[in-house]
Amino acid sequence: MLSYFRVQERGSSVRTEVLAGCTTFLTLAYIIFVNPLVLGGAGMDTGAVLVATCLASAFGCLVMGLWANYPIALAPGMGLNAYFVAIAVGTMGLAWQVALGAVFLSGVLMFILSVLPVRKWVVDSIPRSQKMAIAAGIGFFLAIIALQNAGVVVDSEATLITLGDLGQWTVLLAVLGFLAMVALEHRGVPGAVLLCILAVAVVGWLSGLSPAPESVVSAPPSLAPTAFQLDVTAAIEVGLVAIVFSFLMVDLFDTSGTLVAVLNEAGLADEDGRIPGLRRALVADSSATMVGALLGTSTTTSYIESAAGVRAGGRTGLTAVVVAGLFLAALVLAPVATAIPAFATAPAILFVGCIMARALRNVPWDDLTECVPAIVTALAMPFTYSIATGIGMGFIAYALIKLFSGRASELNAAVVIVAVLFGIRFAIT
Repeated sequence: MLSYFRVQERGSSVRTEVLAGCTTFLTLAYIIFVNPLVLGGAGMDTGAVLVATCLASAFGCLVMGLWANYPIALAPGMGLNAYFVAIAVGTMGLAWQVALGAVFLSGVLMFILSVLPVRKWVVDSIPRSQKMAIAAGIGFFLAIIALQNAGVVVDSEATLITLGDLGQWTVLLAVLGFLAMVALEHRGVPGAVLLCILAVAVVGWLSGLSPAPESVVSAPPSLAPTAFQLDVTAAIEVGLVAIVFSFLMVDLFDTSGTLVAVLNEAGLADEDGRIPGLRRALVADSSATMVGALLGTSTTTSYIESAAGVRAGGRTGLTAVVVAGLFLAALVLAPVATAIPAFATAPAILFVGCIMARALRNVPWDDLTECVPAIVTALAMPFTYSIATGIGMGFIAYALIKLFSGRASELNAAVVIVAVLFGIRFAIT
């Protein structure tokens, strides 16, 4: 085991890797509760989604750990699942089966780009300011979703959104849960996010604000309602080039930003900030997306919460393998997971959004040609309710601002190509 994972070579130990895996799992285990709730909004069976979430996550973590040997955990992505429900199903009116077909196709394309040097080339070519802006923009997008789920903000015909009724007990519980989550994380309490989700949910159950689960553990729900229900044919026939492209671009940049950020923090990058063996990690990520779509969940991606395990000392794929085992063990918690109310998970979504928004601190604020496109990217995501749109607008702004500022020489081919592709997408949709 030590030699296979190169544990000693990377300055770690089996005990450290196991503890790091447990730490990572505790920081992202909320997805087990949140993903069924989010995808349930598209009409999907929440019990089946829970099983699909655990299985897809376990598969992705195993491939990442055993094949790429990196301490990166994978699970259905927050923001990506919201895009699946709000845009693909909600705005475009697609059946969830067709949307899953689009996710699968995006995974296939991502796999091809990962096997070929194309995806690695794009990742290495993304300007640092845009990488940071994408992470922050996704954070802002998650934040507005969380505030809506908590009831802190509501619809308004006059101003689009406005302040909700802060006197409601569910809103107060969500706010208190968020404050407690931040305080516990600051104090270094392991699993603070999960503990606060459960605490708010239990208070809601005991007070009658939400139905309590009938049991704590049980046999996993049936996967049949979602497994292999994707409709790839319809996704192709309907002409959903734009939606497949959106899933592809969102996953491409979301995953790329996460891998670069976490692996740099783990000290696994070279002196130029490039990741040795990055192609294997990209293949693991795209494979997990395809398997997840087959099982019945939205895009499976690398998680920024993996940084928690890295901070705990995780340096090898053994960390990811431990996370995979814990996801499989979580399958018996279906009764609790499906009873978690939205006001209990909203604090976690908001907290993760705040953490991701911190990436803006790495933007060069004294250079207008870098910081302005970064702000465009970060703000466009929540304001257009679309991660892909935010990425596209940011890249177009970056390319044009550099061009008009007389600094076209700073543009690379990848940036120009992505900007042009997004421009075409905006023109035809």
